[in-house]
Amino acid sequence: MLVFAQFGAGRIGAIHAANIAASGGARLAHVVDVHEAAAASLAARHSAESSDALTALRDPSVGAVIIASSTDTHADLVIAAAKAGKAIFCEKPIDLSLARVDQAIAAVQAAGVPMLVGFNRRFDPSFAELHRRIRTGAIGAVEQVIITSRDPGLPPVEYLQVSGGQFRDMTIHDFDMARWMLGEEPVEVFAYGAALVDPAVAEVGDTDSCMVLLRTASGRMAHINNSRRASYGYDQRVEVHGSLGRLMAGNRVPTTVEQADAQSDSREKPLHFFLERYADAYRIELAAFIEAVTKGTPMPVGAQDGRQALVLAEAALRSLRDNRPVKVSEVA
Repeated sequence: MLVFAQFGAGRIGAIHAANIAASGGARLAHVVDVHEAAAASLAARHSAESSDALTALRDPSVGAVIIASSTDTHADLVIAAAKAGKAIFCEKPIDLSLARVDQAIAAVQAAGVPMLVGFNRRFDPSFAELHRRIRTGAIGAVEQVIITSRDPGLPPVEYLQVSGGQFRDMTIHDFDMARWMLGEEPVEVFAYGAALVDPAVAEVGDTDSCMVLLRTASGRMAHINNSRRASYGYDQRVEVHGSLGRLMAGNRVPTTVEQADAQSDSREKPLHFFLERYADAYRIELAAFIEAVTKGTPMPVGAQDGRQALVLAEAALRSLRDNRPVKVSEVA
């Protein structure tokens, strides 16, 4: 049985803790959070201890850590966990700075410990099936990938001030998805962005609406469109066009009931938020991590995947600032 120490007792931490408890192959031993009451509450719920970081990392029974704390703590915790010889599950991003990401990856490589970066969308059953069909040649050679990702509402401006910006915080998931679906690394990025939802977003130097184009060396293309506001729910869709056809994965809805009458034909809105939409993905992601650690197999999403997504985010930021296409090599 794999024993975990978890850093972070917020929304994501609560999901991971519950999934550990339900996994049958793992146990949560420690919960660490700067908010001690939150850590104590989550720990009590799962028969774990509320601990400090040093105690958790020094526990010889702990084989793995989950880093689900605030982004500014990720790199330090990755480095500390690597030095302690623990397998690492780190939520995205590893850090907002490529230099710090490289330091963290160097520590992981020096320690020889496995690391997974939490790009949970790869584990969504529909997206995973779409990707599987691409790889089996169901639509021939991939030519275009279109990714739509829109949040149901704008987070607090206080959060945006520390999030690293829309590209690093939100679009980074879609950069990872684009790399995964394209099957090739993008070499050029062009980005547009604006504050269309709330002028206060521009005042903190961020965007709430963006479109990004990616191009690979062979000419494959991806288009990403993001908005921090979707009045109809959490909008998550992917379309892949290939030489022999197309694949599409749509939104998830509470039920598939549709109602039609003389005035309209309607169905339910998409699930409202990521906690609901990606509940299965979080569960499958944790199971994949546990399997890789216990069997010694490669991580399905590694530290370098985390770095590459951030590289694309940095290229998008530079493109937005300079109003030009940016070669990925300029950033990497």
